[in-house]
Amino acid sequence: MILFAAYTVAGPARQSKTHSGKGKIDMKKLAKRFAMLLALGVAITWTGAPSLAQKKEFRDWPAGASPQEIGKRIATNLIPRMHTLQKPTVHYAEDSAWYASLKFAKLTKDKELLAALIKRFDPILTPEGRQSVSMTRHVDHAVFGIVPLELYIQTKDRKFLELGKMLADQQWEKPDKEGLSDQTRFWIDDMYMITMLQLQAYRATRNKAYLERAALEMVAYLDKLQQPNGLFYHGPAFPFYWGRGNGWVAGGMAELLRELPSRHPKRARIMECYLKMMASLLKHQDADGMWHQLIDHPESYKETSCTAMFTFAMITGARRGWLKEKAYAEAARKGWLALINYIDGAGNIGEVCVGTGQTNSLEFYLNRPRSRGDFHGQAPVVWCAVALLQK
Repeated sequence: MILFAAYTVAGPARQSKTHSGKGKIDMKKLAKRFAMLLALGVAITWTGAPSLAQKKEFRDWPAGASPQEIGKRIATNLIPRMHTLQKPTVHYAEDSAWYASLKFAKLTKDKELLAALIKRFDPILTPEGRQSVSMTRHVDHAVFGIVPLELYIQTKDRKFLELGKMLADQQWEKPDKEGLSDQTRFWIDDMYMITMLQLQAYRATRNKAYLERAALEMVAYLDKLQQPNGLFYHGPAFPFYWGRGNGWVAGGMAELLRELPSRHPKRARIMECYLKMMASLLKHQDADGMWHQLIDHPESYKETSCTAMFTFAMITGARRGWLKEKAYAEAARKGWLALINYIDGAGNIGEVCVGTGQTNSLEFYLNRPRSRGDFHGQAPVVWCAVALLQK
């Protein structure tokens, strides 16, 4: 039937004469036309699908600016930094940096880096180290589960799955009447913290219940917190467009949209909100590629963690065909190249806003201290490297 279709569409091949004088199809010609038709079919198929082809904006990096080089510097920086394990709980920003570094090591086939990142978990497997993993029912603590779940995805060692899955399941032990986690508090940070844990549990198990939880939670936050301009207040009662808070939202939506099937009933709503946010962010980016501590206050300082998070969301959208205008790929490239200027030789990124609670004081946000090497900034730089390298 395929040969007949090729013959019908491409037209009859030249006939040759046999010694009997009867016509005979030139099979070589027909084979060539069939190959052409097959190639055309492949081209049509890929044109209609989301493209992950590397756009020109994401190629030809200046010396020292490639995602392979920068990602390796930041991921390597993480390995000796074990001090946070001595605190009552591993910090969520460190969790995100660790998770992303594991993905980076796998993508780049860096076995030495991957082995070091896996070994970094060893202290947590001891009775003393296990105390650094808080079992407190709180969104900032539960997100630690993304690390063992990524370790399970890569190693298939079930001890990692058990720990990560326990934290993901615990998050929904006491859902409210809307089906939301009892850890729901409507801080914009949670749009990454909650959804990423459930998303990682889905990636590790392929159990769609986790994906449904992530989508349900995301839509609830979108309905409550997104403003008409596409951006997000730090909280319902705190009318400031804090950069990193919005960055967690952008990162969470981009990650979730990667996994939601095209016909999922909540996908259209999440995509609408994502596109609205990206359009607003595009208007607020500085000419040098940076975004600010308060997105709509150009007098506030240029801040790296939010810049990296917004850059990640735009790289993801541009590469997957959600952001069709060329301006988004160009903005993502500018964001990446701007970030490179803030990274020192040891792989520490500077100008990172320190942890920031909610308040009604504009001066509070404008005067927040800045730090260097803070995991809040380290993590999203690796997100960007991963997004640029993913096939």
